[in-house]
Amino acid sequence: MAIARTDRKLTEGGVEIASRGRRTVRESLLSRLVHMIVAGEFAEGSTLPNEAELTEQFAVSRTSLRESMQYLGALGMVRSRTRAGTIVLHRENWNYLDPLVLDAMLEIGGDEAFYTSLIDARQLLEPAAAAHAATKATAKQLARIAQAFEDMVDANARDNEEWSRADLEFHTAIINASGNWVYRQFASAIRAALLASFRLTNRASQSHEQAIQKHQDVLEAIRMRNPDDARRAMETLIGVARAEITEALKRSR
Repeated sequence: MAIARTDRKLTEGGVEIASRGRRTVRESLLSRLVHMIVAGEFAEGSTLPNEAELTEQFAVSRTSLRESMQYLGALGMVRSRTRAGTIVLHRENWNYLDPLVLDAMLEIGGDEAFYTSLIDARQLLEPAAAAHAATKATAKQLARIAQAFEDMVDANARDNEEWSRADLEFHTAIINASGNWVYRQFASAIRAALLASFRLTNRASQSHEQAIQKHQDVLEAIRMRNPDDARRAMETLIGVARAEITEALKRSR
């Protein structure tokens, strides 16, 4: 009886992918397959090569390949059918909040619908979170929001990593201060996507001073315990972000 090989390494250009970090062969293979699907190397609606071809292409065992395919199925990226093979599903089926999918989306970039959907979700969630924070935030949570704002001021310019990370912490601190665990889970799940969107919009911004003022308006409304003002200020801030991301995407085409 033949014994499946389990010691082969996933390679790309002759280099063992798993050796680039501490990922297992299965993790490395899964990451590579997700990246190839997102990049269109395995196009939506296409049929993947058969199992024998894929194990040969990536120099992995059938066990590693099958485990990866099961995970891809759970992500909504592929569907396997007897005699029909494994089909790459259209992206509306994909779980964009999975870290592997997010990482691939952000690395490849250029997907306008991805960023538009993200800003749509923020427009619904963050004004409500700001209103809740205005009534529920503890002194410690207020201090954290204020500190993130001060870090933004200290960054001095929007086109840098320090500003983007401080911007992320500002919005995350407000969501955490809302007291709503669903909001918190959402923010945690899309943290990487939020940071990428902040980097994109911050590069497109023309006014550092305006950005500071808009964030300060949100902070002051929360600090003054005025939920209506906090909601309106956050709506304005997200509206500015929408305009900036639209401009940034135009420039990237």
